Amino acid sequence: MYRILIVEDTPAEAELLRGYLQRYAGEKNLSFSVDVLPSALELINSRHVADLVFMDIDMPGINGMEAAEILRTYDTETPIVFVTNLAQYAVRGYAVDAVDFVVKPVEYGDFAMRMDRAMRVVARNAKRTLALPTADGVRVVAQDDVTHVDLAKHDVCYHLSDGTELRERGSLREAERHLDPRSFLRISSGCLVNMARVERIGRESVTVTGGAELFYSRSQRRHALETLANYVGRSF
Repeated sequence: MYRILIVEDTPAEAELLRGYLQRYAGEKNLSFSVDVLPSALELINSRHVADLVFMDIDMPGINGMEAAEILRTYDTETPIVFVTNLAQYAVRGYAVDAVDFVVKPVEYGDFAMRMDRAMRVVARNAKRTLALPTADGVRVVAQDDVTHVDLAKHDVCYHLSDGTELRERGSLREAERHLDPRSFLRISSGCLVNMARVERIGRESVTVTGGAELFYSRSQRRHALETLANYVGRSF
């Protein structure tokens, strides 16, 4: 099920989009969970997690464009489709990586065409991103930015290439189910490494972006070395 968020201060416009989404889901045999927020400020304060955001631009207080700029400070991945009658914002929209614009009054044919494009991005992102808790709420990160994942007591720790560490309760096995198996390799019972972030491969350990040295367990060492060799196209 895909999570769709509509940020729209006019109830009639929000319901129109909700209806279009239900119609589109039926036609494409998809399942959507649709939430509506009546203001951009509520989006920023709640840090609502979604797979796709429809954002009205012309809203009182913080407008949709300003909200998108704030959103991008903690979420660089979630696709945004602006819904607007303000064509002059189109250029600014590309600065926040907007997927598309839908011009009011919204017609279903145009909406469906733009949804096709947006859903291709959503489908790709579903395999490439993680929504992880922070002190302020949630941060959406690209899996490519994770150097390794390990355990600290009852927490799973995600180490990012910028030095940030994000934690959530759970097990490494649960975390592994959400990570791309083509990139992430288990090197011990307590550690997964992103092979794309490995900078040095040794017989006993690997070093990842940022300098962390991570050691193979005895049981995983042979498999880890073989998998790394295949990944980088060389032998040890």
